[in-house]
Amino acid sequence: MIELRTPAEIEQMAPAGKFVASVLTATAAAAKVGVNLLALDRLAHDMIREAGAESCYIDYHPSFGASPFGKVICTSVNDAVLHGLPHDYALRDGDLLSLDFAASVNGWVSDSALSIVVGTPREEDLALIDTTTRALAAGIAAAQPGNKIGDISAAIAAVGHGDGYTINTDFGGHGVGRTMHGDPHVPNNGRPNRGLPLRPGLVIAIEPWFLHTTDRIVTDADGWTLRSADGSRGAHMEHTVAITEDGPRILTARD
Repeated sequence: MIELRTPAEIEQMAPAGKFVASVLTATAAAAKVGVNLLALDRLAHDMIREAGAESCYIDYHPSFGASPFGKVICTSVNDAVLHGLPHDYALRDGDLLSLDFAASVNGWVSDSALSIVVGTPREEDLALIDTTTRALAAGIAAAQPGNKIGDISAAIAAVGHGDGYTINTDFGGHGVGRTMHGDPHVPNNGRPNRGLPLRPGLVIAIEPWFLHTTDRIVTDADGWTLRSADGSRGAHMEHTVAITEDGPRILTARD
């Protein structure tokens, strides 16, 4: 079911967006060469506890997950791009790290993601992150009242395809509200002027993700982490966005 939020409810969602942004900022800053992925998860866990927030991940067990996730942040490294389960791994120079985090504050959820390079970057990784960042910006710019879901999808795809990447549509954006994942689905490829009309009060996560040389993914042995089928690296960007009368409002904007 697709739910529309009142302006007052969108204001009530703002603290969750601000908190999610703060956790991503802190964990990205802490992600240095030699830092363990489990330490990043502990940092996010500590921030959740200190804020009186609730994790959306720790007990999360959808049909595509092998078991409850058990951690509070997704840490996807190099050829992993989505749902990276934190494990005993110390970050290395040049690693491409994607962080994805969702939490509930006062019963409202926000969801966001970013990709960074740890230490010395590869030019092709910086280009991939740049493309994904611009694709997110294009998708958000298309999230105008009166447009349709397909306009967001087409805007994302235009950037990705324009830079030579193929696009997977198995996983994409989604509705956000009292729970982390809801309707509508927001694919990262589509046709303009198609799909659900965007009305004020709709709150969605917009999340482009691209892989260097493929659009195929495989599930890791941990039952969660999604990796490229050919070993190429991936990048992932995401914001929770409210459609308002005045246009898109990014609830997870980072300072």
